[in-house]
Amino acid sequence: MSMQITDMQSSQTSIEGLQIITLKQVSDERGTVREFFRASALGDFGALRQINVTQSGYGAVRGLHGESTTKLVGCVAGAAFGAYLDARPDSASYGKLVTLELTAGTQVLVPPGVCNGFQSVSREGSQYLYCFTDEWYPGMPGTAFSPLDEGLGLDWPIPVQAGDPAQISAKDVAAAKFSEQTGSE
Repeated sequence: MSMQITDMQSSQTSIEGLQIITLKQVSDERGTVREFFRASALGDFGALRQINVTQSGYGAVRGLHGESTTKLVGCVAGAAFGAYLDARPDSASYGKLVTLELTAGTQVLVPPGVCNGFQSVSREGSQYLYCFTDEWYPGMPGTAFSPLDEGLGLDWPIPVQAGDPAQISAKDVAAAKFSEQTGSE
C-alpha cells in the first residue's frame, strides 16, 4: 500500500448549521493519521474551551441534549449511530431529525440548541469525543428530550430497554418528549 491522502470535506444537512465533516487523513502501511481539529477549516467555530471523551458500551444511548454551546463531536474508537434534533423554535429547520453512522474520520458540527444523541453500535463499545466552545457547568442553558420519544420516529439500531441502566440513564428516559412539546404526535 502506498500513501493515500483523503482531503477534508464538509456538507450541510437538512438542519440549519449542522454539518457533517469528513476529516483529512493520511494512510499507509503503518495505519492512519487523522486531523481531528483544524480551526482554519471550521470558519467561525470559535475557540475550544472543553473536550470530553465518553466511553460507552454496546447498545448504550446518551442524549438528546441541546446545550447553549457549539459542539464538534465524533467517534475516536468504535462506531456510533448519531441523532441530531433541531430544538430551536426560531430555526427554519425546527423539528428536523438527522441520523447517521459515525466512525473514526467523520465528525458533526452541532450548533447551540440542536440536540445531540448517540448509540454505541460497536461490540467492543465506542469512544465519543465532544469538543465544546464553552465550558459546561451545572444549570447551563439548554434543553433535553427523551431519545425514546416514539413521536420522533427515531429508530435506534439496537433495541433500547428503558429500565436497563447499562443502556440508558433514568434522566434521559424521563426527559420531556419533543413530539408532545410541538404537538407533532
